[in-house]
Amino acid sequence: MKVSLEKFIDSKKTNKIISMVTAYDFPAARILNECGVDIVLVGDSLGPVVLGYEQTSQVTMQDMIHHVKAVSRGAGQTFVLADMPFASIDTNESAYDNAKALIDAGADAVKMEGGISIAPMVKFVVDRAIAVCAHIGYMPQTAARPGLVGKTFEEAKQLVEAALALQNAGASMIVLELIPQNLAKEISVLLTIPTIGIGAGVHCNGQVQVFHDMLGLSPRTFKHVKNYGNGNAVFGRAISNYISEVQTNQFPTIANASTMSEDILLQIKDWIHARKQM
Repeated sequence: MKVSLEKFIDSKKTNKIISMVTAYDFPAARILNECGVDIVLVGDSLGPVVLGYEQTSQVTMQDMIHHVKAVSRGAGQTFVLADMPFASIDTNESAYDNAKALIDAGADAVKMEGGISIAPMVKFVVDRAIAVCAHIGYMPQTAARPGLVGKTFEEAKQLVEAALALQNAGASMIVLELIPQNLAKEISVLLTIPTIGIGAGVHCNGQVQVFHDMLGLSPRTFKHVKNYGNGNAVFGRAISNYISEVQTNQFPTIANASTMSEDILLQIKDWIHARKQM
């Protein structure tokens, strides 16, 4: 049975930490599902991590729909959250149309990046039966470069007001990115919906990380990322071994191939010989 949003509300009430990891294709989604992650996020980090774009703002709706479809095929019963890409929520109507396209592609909810100004769009989408996860703090779609957000009184106040406005608009959860961990604690206590932190410390109700960053499959390095494996080295060794075995005729072996019967082989040889004489 598909995981529902109610599970994550209950997780906050029972202090069970929510795990969220990005995925952009069928194999990664399958692995995350088998490992028991709570939420698979098809993030717009897709751009720089997988598609080779310089910025997340270059990711299109067509990109997101394509990858949401792939992820949803591998995610099984795991909850699938999809990013609304840059410029996809310019109006209430465009926000709904684009959110519905991601739901139709296989997402269970959408993530909308922005502060208090997007609260009306969140409400418009939620009122039409599409679940929304909000995203405040550092916002990759519009920020020039990564940096801590909410260090001053005014910035912190704006974040608290945005979090409350987005919750009141109907958001089911909210991502807090790169904000001070003690501020993230205050927001997490204040809200009734779960908070998901990335670079926002231990006091959030859940954590999210980028698949390729945490597994050493990306050259990107950030303070808020912990490396859980050296994927580049593992894959590099495997591919180097393959190249070496191919070049020295160690691969493929008889075990990696099949044969046809001698009778059919003789027939095809005779046919090839006859064909050459034509």
